[in-house]
Amino acid sequence: MELRQLEYFAAVADELSFSRGARRVHVVQSAVSTAVAKLERELNILLLDRSKPRVRLTPAGAAFLVDARATLNAARRAKESVVGFHGQLSGSVDVGTMMSLGPIDLPEALGRFHRAHPLVTVRLKQNVSGSAGHLAAIADGSLDIAVVAVPGGPPASVKLRLLAEEPLVFLCWPDHHLAGRESVVLTELAGEVFVRFASGWGIRHRVDVALAAAGIAPVSPYEVADYATVAGLIHHRLGTTLMPRTAAAHFPELRTVPVTPALNWQVSLATAAGALSPAAAALADTLTGQIPADQEVD
Repeated sequence: MELRQLEYFAAVADELSFSRGARRVHVVQSAVSTAVAKLERELNILLLDRSKPRVRLTPAGAAFLVDARATLNAARRAKESVVGFHGQLSGSVDVGTMMSLGPIDLPEALGRFHRAHPLVTVRLKQNVSGSAGHLAAIADGSLDIAVVAVPGGPPASVKLRLLAEEPLVFLCWPDHHLAGRESVVLTELAGEVFVRFASGWGIRHRVDVALAAAGIAPVSPYEVADYATVAGLIHHRLGTTLMPRTAAAHFPELRTVPVTPALNWQVSLATAAGALSPAAAALADTLTGQIPADQEVD
Protein backbone atom coordinates (compact mmCIF):
# COMPACT_ATOMS: atom_id res chain seq x y z
CA MET A 1 0.00 0.00 0.00
CA GLU A 2 1.42 3.37 -1.06
CA LEU A 3 0.68 6.90 0.10
CA ARG A 4 -0.09 7.77 -3.52
CA GLN A 5 -2.91 5.22 -3.53
CA LEU A 6 -4.35 6.68 -0.34
CA GLU A 7 -4.11 10.19 -1.76
CA TYR A 8 -5.94 9.23 -4.96
CA PHE A 9 -8.61 7.32 -3.05
CA ALA A 10 -9.20 10.25 -0.67
CA ALA A 11 -9.50 12.65 -3.61
CA VAL A 12 -12.12 10.48 -5.33
CA ALA A 13 -13.96 9.97 -2.02
CA ASP A 14 -14.08 13.72 -1.36
CA GLU A 15 -15.22 14.60 -4.89
CA LEU A 16 -17.39 11.47 -5.41
CA SER A 17 -16.00 11.44 -8.94
CA PHE A 18 -12.94 9.87 -10.57
CA SER A 19 -12.59 12.74 -13.06
CA ARG A 20 -12.83 15.50 -10.44
CA GLY A 21 -10.59 13.52 -8.11
CA ALA A 22 -7.98 13.22 -10.86
CA ARG A 23 -8.08 16.97 -11.49
CA ARG A 24 -7.64 17.59 -7.78
CA VAL A 25 -4.40 15.55 -7.63
CA HIS A 26 -3.25 16.75 -11.09
CA VAL A 27 -2.99 13.38 -12.82
CA VAL A 28 -4.94 11.67 -15.60
CA GLN A 29 -8.13 9.84 -14.64
CA SER A 30 -6.81 6.47 -15.77
CA ALA A 31 -3.93 6.68 -13.29
CA VAL A 32 -6.34 7.39 -10.44
CA SER A 33 -8.70 4.57 -11.49
CA THR A 34 -5.81 2.12 -11.73
CA ALA A 35 -4.35 3.11 -8.35
CA VAL A 36 -7.70 2.83 -6.54
CA ALA A 37 -8.48 -0.51 -8.19
CA LYS A 38 -5.06 -1.82 -7.14
CA LEU A 39 -5.71 -0.64 -3.58
CA GLU A 40 -9.03 -2.48 -3.52
CA ARG A 41 -7.33 -5.67 -4.75
CA GLU A 42 -4.68 -5.39 -2.05
CA LEU A 43 -7.37 -4.95 0.61
CA ASN A 44 -9.63 -7.55 -1.04
CA ILE A 45 -12.68 -5.33 -0.61
CA LEU A 46 -14.59 -2.70 -2.61
CA LEU A 47 -14.10 0.82 -1.28
CA LEU A 48 -16.19 2.60 -3.92
CA ASP A 49 -19.54 1.72 -5.43
CA ARG A 50 -19.32 2.40 -9.16
CA SER A 51 -22.73 0.93 -10.07
CA LYS A 52 -24.49 4.29 -10.18
CA PRO A 53 -23.82 7.44 -12.22
CA ARG A 54 -22.27 9.06 -9.17
CA VAL A 55 -19.52 7.25 -7.28
CA ARG A 56 -20.40 6.34 -3.69
CA LEU A 57 -18.36 5.14 -0.74
CA THR A 58 -19.16 1.64 0.42
CA PRO A 59 -19.44 1.13 4.21
CA ALA A 60 -15.92 -0.32 4.12
CA GLY A 61 -14.74 2.67 2.09
CA ALA A 62 -16.18 5.15 4.58
CA ALA A 63 -14.40 3.38 7.43
CA PHE A 64 -11.15 3.16 5.46
CA LEU A 65 -11.30 6.86 4.52
CA VAL A 66 -10.99 7.95 8.15
CA ASP A 67 -7.71 6.10 8.66
CA ALA A 68 -6.48 6.96 5.16
CA ARG A 69 -6.84 10.65 5.92
CA ALA A 70 -5.13 10.21 9.26
CA THR A 71 -2.23 8.42 7.56
CA LEU A 72 -1.90 11.11 4.88
CA ASN A 73 -1.99 13.87 7.49
CA ALA A 74 0.60 12.08 9.61
CA ALA A 75 2.87 11.64 6.58
CA ARG A 76 2.50 15.30 5.67
CA ARG A 77 3.29 16.43 9.22
CA ALA A 78 6.33 14.16 9.28
CA LYS A 79 7.59 15.67 6.02
CA GLU A 80 6.92 19.21 7.12
CA SER A 81 8.59 18.71 10.50
CA VAL A 82 12.01 18.85 8.85
CA VAL A 83 11.46 21.69 6.42
CA GLY A 84 12.72 24.23 8.93
CA PHE A 85 16.13 22.59 8.70
CA HIS A 86 16.31 23.67 5.07
CA GLY A 87 16.00 27.27 6.17
CA GLN A 88 12.55 27.97 4.70
CA LEU A 89 9.12 26.91 5.92
CA SER A 90 7.09 25.08 3.28
CA GLY A 91 4.16 22.69 3.02
CA SER A 92 0.42 23.28 2.76
CA VAL A 93 -2.38 24.34 5.11
CA ASP A 94 -6.09 23.68 4.56
CA VAL A 95 -8.10 26.49 6.16
CA GLY A 96 -11.85 26.62 6.73
CA THR A 97 -13.41 30.06 6.56
CA MET A 98 -16.85 31.62 6.88
CA MET A 99 -18.78 34.10 4.77
CA SER A 100 -18.29 36.79 7.41
CA LEU A 101 -15.47 37.02 9.95
CA GLY A 102 -16.57 40.12 11.79
CA PRO A 103 -13.67 42.51 12.40
CA ILE A 104 -11.04 39.95 11.31
CA ASP A 105 -9.25 40.87 8.07
CA LEU A 106 -8.39 37.40 6.78
CA PRO A 107 -6.96 38.53 3.40
CA GLU A 108 -4.58 40.91 5.19
CA ALA A 109 -3.42 38.15 7.56
CA LEU A 110 -2.93 35.72 4.68
CA GLY A 111 -1.00 38.33 2.72
CA ARG A 112 1.27 38.95 5.68
CA PHE A 113 1.74 35.20 6.14
CA HIS A 114 2.54 34.70 2.45
CA ARG A 115 5.20 37.40 2.54
CA ALA A 116 6.83 35.72 5.53
CA HIS A 117 6.44 32.15 4.23
CA PRO A 118 6.15 32.24 0.42
CA LEU A 119 6.70 28.48 0.03
CA VAL A 120 3.62 27.55 2.08
CA THR A 121 0.46 26.84 0.08
CA VAL A 122 -2.76 27.94 1.82
CA ARG A 123 -6.04 26.45 0.58
CA LEU A 124 -9.23 28.19 1.71
CA LYS A 125 -12.44 26.19 1.97
CA GLN A 126 -16.02 27.00 2.88
CA ASN A 127 -18.61 24.47 4.02
CA VAL A 128 -22.33 24.45 3.30
CA SER A 129 -22.80 23.21 6.87
CA GLY A 130 -21.07 26.29 8.25
CA SER A 131 -19.06 26.14 11.45
CA ALA A 132 -20.48 22.72 12.34
CA GLY A 133 -19.02 21.33 9.11
CA HIS A 134 -15.64 22.95 9.78
CA LEU A 135 -15.48 21.52 13.29
CA ALA A 136 -16.21 18.04 11.95
CA ALA A 137 -13.49 18.51 9.30
CA ILE A 138 -10.97 19.57 11.94
CA ALA A 139 -11.88 16.51 14.00
CA ASP A 140 -11.45 14.08 11.07
CA GLY A 141 -8.25 15.72 9.82
CA SER A 142 -9.51 17.04 6.48
CA LEU A 143 -8.88 20.62 7.64
CA ASP A 144 -5.85 21.91 9.53
CA ILE A 145 -7.37 25.06 11.00
CA ALA A 146 -10.68 26.90 10.64
CA VAL A 147 -12.23 30.20 11.60
CA VAL A 148 -15.59 29.38 13.18
CA ALA A 149 -18.49 30.80 15.12
CA VAL A 150 -19.06 27.84 17.38
CA PRO A 151 -22.59 26.34 17.20
CA GLY A 152 -22.58 24.95 20.75
CA GLY A 153 -19.69 23.02 22.26
CA PRO A 154 -16.86 21.80 20.00
CA PRO A 155 -15.83 18.13 19.74
CA ALA A 156 -13.37 16.99 22.41
CA SER A 157 -10.66 16.62 19.77
CA VAL A 158 -10.90 20.29 18.74
CA LYS A 159 -9.26 23.25 20.47
CA LEU A 160 -10.66 26.78 20.20
CA ARG A 161 -8.95 30.14 20.62
CA LEU A 162 -11.03 33.31 20.68
CA LEU A 163 -10.22 35.71 17.85
CA ALA A 164 -12.91 38.38 18.09
CA GLU A 165 -16.25 39.19 19.63
CA GLU A 166 -18.91 41.66 18.60
CA PRO A 167 -22.61 42.28 19.28
CA LEU A 168 -25.51 41.15 17.17
CA VAL A 169 -27.87 43.89 16.02
CA PHE A 170 -31.48 43.86 14.89
CA LEU A 171 -31.68 44.56 11.15
CA CYS A 172 -34.88 45.93 9.58
CA TRP A 173 -36.18 48.23 6.83
CA PRO A 174 -36.06 52.03 7.34
CA ASP A 175 -39.67 52.63 8.38
CA HIS A 176 -40.08 49.48 10.47
CA HIS A 177 -41.76 50.36 13.77
CA LEU A 178 -38.52 49.56 15.66
CA ALA A 179 -36.16 51.27 13.20
CA GLY A 180 -35.84 54.52 15.16
CA ARG A 181 -35.22 52.95 18.53
CA GLU A 182 -31.94 53.40 20.41
CA SER A 183 -32.11 49.74 21.39
CA VAL A 184 -34.50 46.83 21.41
CA VAL A 185 -35.11 44.10 23.97
CA LEU A 186 -35.35 40.57 22.56
CA THR A 187 -38.85 40.06 23.93
CA GLU A 188 -40.00 42.96 21.76
CA LEU A 189 -39.19 40.86 18.70
CA ALA A 190 -42.01 38.41 19.40
CA GLY A 191 -44.20 38.26 16.32
CA GLU A 192 -41.45 39.32 13.92
CA VAL A 193 -40.99 37.29 10.77
CA PHE A 194 -37.33 36.19 10.94
CA VAL A 195 -34.98 35.46 8.09
CA ARG A 196 -32.87 32.61 9.46
CA PHE A 197 -29.41 31.42 8.53
CA ALA A 198 -28.58 27.88 7.48
CA SER A 199 -28.57 25.06 9.99
CA GLY A 200 -25.04 24.43 11.28
CA TRP A 201 -24.03 28.09 11.12
CA GLY A 202 -22.78 29.48 14.42
CA ILE A 203 -24.98 32.55 14.16
CA ARG A 204 -28.05 30.36 13.60
CA HIS A 205 -27.35 28.49 16.82
CA ARG A 206 -26.62 31.72 18.73
CA VAL A 207 -29.85 33.39 17.63
CA ASP A 208 -32.01 30.29 18.13
CA VAL A 209 -30.75 29.85 21.69
CA ALA A 210 -31.25 33.55 22.50
CA LEU A 211 -34.78 33.67 21.12
CA ALA A 212 -35.72 30.46 22.93
CA ALA A 213 -34.41 31.91 26.20
CA ALA A 214 -36.60 34.97 25.59
CA GLY A 215 -39.61 32.70 25.05
CA ILE A 216 -39.87 33.48 21.35
CA ALA A 217 -40.71 30.83 18.76
CA PRO A 218 -39.96 32.81 15.59
CA VAL A 219 -41.95 32.65 12.40
CA SER A 220 -39.22 31.82 9.88
CA PRO A 221 -40.35 31.00 6.33
CA TYR A 222 -36.95 32.01 4.91
CA GLU A 223 -33.66 30.18 5.49
CA VAL A 224 -30.67 31.41 3.51
CA ALA A 225 -26.90 30.99 3.36
CA ASP A 226 -25.63 34.45 2.47
CA TYR A 227 -25.98 37.92 3.95
CA ALA A 228 -26.82 39.64 0.66
CA THR A 229 -29.97 37.54 0.23
CA VAL A 230 -30.93 38.25 3.82
CA ALA A 231 -30.57 41.98 3.19
CA GLY A 232 -32.61 41.72 -0.01
CA LEU A 233 -35.47 39.97 1.78
CA ILE A 234 -35.43 42.61 4.52
CA HIS A 235 -35.32 45.43 1.94
CA HIS A 236 -38.53 44.04 0.43
CA ARG A 237 -40.11 43.83 3.91
CA LEU A 238 -40.31 40.06 3.94
CA GLY A 239 -38.65 39.69 7.32
CA THR A 240 -36.07 40.94 9.81
CA THR A 241 -33.06 39.31 11.42
CA LEU A 242 -30.27 39.49 13.95
CA MET A 243 -26.84 39.87 12.35
CA PRO A 244 -23.26 40.59 13.49
CA ARG A 245 -22.68 44.35 13.60
CA THR A 246 -19.80 44.31 11.08
CA ALA A 247 -21.85 42.37 8.52
CA ALA A 248 -24.91 44.60 9.02
CA ALA A 249 -22.78 47.69 8.30
CA HIS A 250 -22.47 46.50 4.67
CA PHE A 251 -26.15 47.32 4.12
CA PRO A 252 -26.52 51.06 4.88
CA GLU A 253 -29.92 51.17 3.18
CA LEU A 254 -31.30 49.16 6.11
CA ARG A 255 -31.50 50.10 9.78
CA THR A 256 -29.54 48.50 12.61
CA VAL A 257 -30.76 48.63 16.20
CA PRO A 258 -28.61 47.49 19.15
CA VAL A 259 -30.00 44.66 21.27
CA THR A 260 -30.32 45.04 25.05
CA PRO A 261 -28.82 43.33 26.93
CA ALA A 262 -25.97 42.83 24.45
CA LEU A 263 -26.07 39.56 22.54
CA ASN A 264 -22.50 38.76 21.54
CA TRP A 265 -21.21 36.68 18.63
CA GLN A 266 -17.78 35.09 18.88
CA VAL A 267 -15.30 34.14 16.18
CA SER A 268 -12.70 31.54 17.16
CA LEU A 269 -9.80 29.69 15.60
CA ALA A 270 -10.33 25.92 15.63
CA THR A 271 -7.43 23.49 15.49
CA ALA A 272 -6.96 19.84 16.30
CA ALA A 273 -6.11 19.25 19.93
CA GLY A 274 -2.89 17.45 18.92
CA ALA A 275 0.26 18.82 17.34
CA LEU A 276 -0.03 20.96 14.21
CA SER A 277 2.35 20.86 11.28
CA PRO A 278 4.93 23.68 11.37
CA ALA A 279 3.16 25.49 8.51
CA ALA A 280 -0.27 25.20 10.16
CA ALA A 281 1.15 26.29 13.52
CA ALA A 282 2.78 29.33 11.91
CA LEU A 283 -0.47 30.35 10.22
CA ALA A 284 -2.41 29.82 13.45
CA ASP A 285 0.05 32.12 15.22
CA THR A 286 -0.42 34.73 12.50
CA LEU A 287 -4.20 34.62 12.85
CA THR A 288 -4.31 34.62 16.63
CA GLY A 289 -1.64 37.25 17.15
CA GLN A 290 -1.11 38.02 20.80
CA ILE A 291 -4.18 36.31 22.25
CA PRO A 292 -3.85 35.83 26.02
CA ALA A 293 -3.96 32.22 27.17
CA ASP A 294 -7.01 32.96 29.36
CA GLN A 295 -9.07 33.60 26.22
CA GLU A 296 -8.68 30.02 25.05
CA VAL A 297 -11.92 28.06 24.96
CA ASP A 298 -11.83 24.41 25.97
